[in-house]
Parts: sequence; C-alpha cells; structure tokens
Amino acid sequence: MAQTKRMLWASCLIFVLVQCHLPSAKCSHALSNVGINWGALTSHPINPYIVVDLLKDNVINKVKLFDVDSWTLGALAGSGIEVMIGIPNDQMERLSNSGQAEQWVKQNLTKHLHGGVDIRYISVGNEPFLASYENKYRSSTFPAMKSIQKAVEKAGVVDQVKVTSCLNADVLDSGSDKPSDGQFRSDIKDVMKEILQFLNDNNSPFFINIYPYLSLYLNPNFPEELAFFDAGRSFEDKGATYTNVFDASVDTLVWALKKEGYSDMKIVVGEVGWPTDGHKSANKDKARRFYHGFLKKLGNQQGSPLHPGVLDVYLFGLFDENLKSIEPGKFERHWGIFEYDGKPKFPVDFSGKGEDHKWPVGAKGVRYLEKQWCVLSEDVKEFSGPVYEALGYACANTDCTSLGYGCSCADLDIRGNVSYAFNQYFQARDQSIEACDFDGLAEIVTSDPSKGTCKFPIVIESAATSLKTRDAIIHILLLGFALFFVTFM
Repeated sequence: MAQTKRMLWASCLIFVLVQCHLPSAKCSHALSNVGINWGALTSHPINPYIVVDLLKDNVINKVKLFDVDSWTLGALAGSGIEVMIGIPNDQMERLSNSGQAEQWVKQNLTKHLHGGVDIRYISVGNEPFLASYENKYRSSTFPAMKSIQKAVEKAGVVDQVKVTSCLNADVLDSGSDKPSDGQFRSDIKDVMKEILQFLNDNNSPFFINIYPYLSLYLNPNFPEELAFFDAGRSFEDKGATYTNVFDASVDTLVWALKKEGYSDMKIVVGEVGWPTDGHKSANKDKARRFYHGFLKKLGNQQGSPLHPGVLDVYLFGLFDENLKSIEPGKFERHWGIFEYDGKPKFPVDFSGKGEDHKWPVGAKGVRYLEKQWCVLSEDVKEFSGPVYEALGYACANTDCTSLGYGCSCADLDIRGNVSYAFNQYFQARDQSIEACDFDGLAEIVTSDPSKGTCKFPIVIESAATSLKTRDAIIHILLLGFALFFVTFM
C-alpha cells in the first residue's frame, strides 16, 4: 500500500511538471515555406513554452531568432520547428577568432542540437552593412562568418547547419529604380564578392530583408499601390512586368547576383512584413491588406518575374517589441502580427488560401497583472509646466510611440496623452505604486481608460518572473518529494 501511494505521489509530481507543455490542438497547415521572426526586445516577454504552443497552433514550422537564449531553445526542443539562430553584430569581432568561434559553436549550437533543437541556419550578424552603420561592421562580418563556418565543420554538423548573414536590401543599388540596374553598393562590393563566394562554396542561401512598407515611408511620392499585391499599378523593365515593389526588390537582387556570376544562388527573404502603429501608413488595415495579398501570392507559388515559383520567407514579426530602437521610426516597435500579449491583431491566413476573415490562434495561458491603470489625476485642472514635464519624463522612459499624428492614439486630448504616458510608465514597472506618483499628478484607477483605437494596456507577467516562479515551485515540490521519502521509507 505504501509503495502504491509513493507511485501515485510521483505520478502527480510528474504531471505538475509537464502538464503545461502538452501539445495544443492545431489549425489548418501553414505554408511550408513560410517562417516567422521571433524578436526578444521587449520588457515583458511571453513564456517561450507558450510561444512554441502558439507556433504549433498556427502550424508555423520555421522560426528565426536574433540571438541564442537557452530557455527559448529549450522550449523549441522536440517541437519539430526548424530554427535559425543569430549572432549579434557586436559579437562578430570577437568571433573572428577561431578559438572563440569554436567555443561559441559548442555552447550555442551543438549543445542545443544534441538537446533536440532542429537548428538549420546561423546568421552571422543582422543587417551588418546597413548604410546608417557607416561601415562599422564591414571588417568583422566576413572574418566571423569564416570562423563560425570552420567551427561548424569541426563540430561535424556542416551538412545540417548552414552559415550565412541576413542582409538588408540596402546592400543593393539601382540608380534608375529598375531591377535590371541592380548591383551591390560600391562601398561594400569587394566584401560582398567574398561573401558570395563563401555562400556558393558552402551551399548556403543568400538572406535578404525586404520591406515594401519602407518604400512608402521613406518616399512620400511612392505609389502606394505598388506596396501591395492587388495589382492597382504596374511598370515594365526589360520585358518583365512588375505590379509590386516586393517582386522588383527580389529581381534587383537576382540581377545583382547575375552580374557577379551567381545566377543560381538560393534566395531566402529573412524579413518581410508591415507595422501596425507609429506612423500614418502603419495600421492594422494596411497590415491586413499586405499579408492577405502576400500570403495568397505565396500560396499560389507566384514568385517574381525572374525568380518564379516557391520562395522561402520569414514574416516580420511575431510580437511587438517595446524596447526596439525607434531611430528608424516609431513604427519599429509595432511589427508584430500578434500584440505584446500574444493576441492576434487582424485576420491572417497562414495557409495561403486567401481566407479574408481567418484569424490566427492566439497565445494561451498568458497571465496578466491586476486590472488597474495609472492616469492623470482628476484633481489636476490646469495643464501647466509640471504636467508637461511629467509627460516628457514618462515618454523618455517608456514607450509612447502610439501617440502622435496618424498613430492609434492620435485622437486623445492632452489629458489622454498624459494618462497614456503615465500608464505606460506604470505598467512597464510592473504596476509599482511608486511608479504612479509623478509628484502627486497621477492616480491609480480600476476603470479602463482606453478610447477608440487607443488601448491602455495591462502588463503581462513576464517570462523572467514566470521562470522564477516555476523554479520556486519545482524546488518546493522536489524538496517535499525528498522529505516524503526520508520520512516514510
């Protein structure tokens, strides 16, 4: 009888530890050539096991990471999801050293491969040749790629894992804006030739990030119809007809590769998407229009005129990231197909069948803090210097990118603007009472102050907090398990 009780107790322990990781029900299959970028620049990340279940529920079988996080990769182990991991730009110079590269591969690649993570690619750097970087990473990118490649070969996994670098489309130059004039930028042409030879020798694909939205954002005279896929406009180039700037960008790369002698090199689109806030052209309606046309195009296996057929792509991105730099624009924090808490923003048919009203499956099991908000006190009647100073302080220390012309909170009055900023500051600091003071100008309320398209969020329990809680529970359970056997055996 005692042995039976012990077995039941152990079974309960095992159930508690693993029950949250059981697979969820799945929806119809997503396109096999479509993956998604999973960024981590957020103050309150979702538990990675919940994210992996979200990917499974939407049958997304490829994911691209920008760094290596053991907890995230642990959640992906055994999931059947193909993974691309990244090396941040500031690590490339160090990894140009062969010894450092071997250590990195041992700690960040082979350990996780042996642990059941299906890693297929390593991106050495992320858009390292951006023109705005002014060649900061020009001398470290290729040496790091070579060192990592040698380390991968030494580890014996070169047939499974390919080394590459995700490059922004601004590595290309076309003076006439026609694809046929495409070539690599003159200031990086020599290093690009070395990288192309490297990719060709190692049978690795060329990863390029393409953003039709940026064509619209950077050029107010750009024809908006060309950013989408519903054929409202077209232009010709050497017998090819282009109805959208995405195809034109792909073929600009095709022409550049051809001119360097690599016509047959595999092309993968590392990032492509549409933001939903932070600018007048960044909203949910346009994002829905973009993804509807883009995924339907992929579902019909419609490539570009010079690259027909299937094209592998990674959508950008999974969630909004409130810690991203807004130097390129406020929209940078709003690329997610899903909100910060894993709720889908708009209908998206990942199957490519073009079902206009099909919503993605949202994250399950996300936990929120209390339903309370920090707003400008009702006692404040005069909007004088102290109020504006508090507004400026809050926005300097949190995310206010939804405020301003054309954004989701553009219709708020001054009281609403200040309240939104106060709440963002309050939520980012886990609803700390001290974070809702602002020299007596603020108060905590339990009535949702959201208005129209402007949502005042409630912060979620971050993955870091969840990890501490989980570890504490496991520690207590294991301690109790040990005491049980010490006492009764």
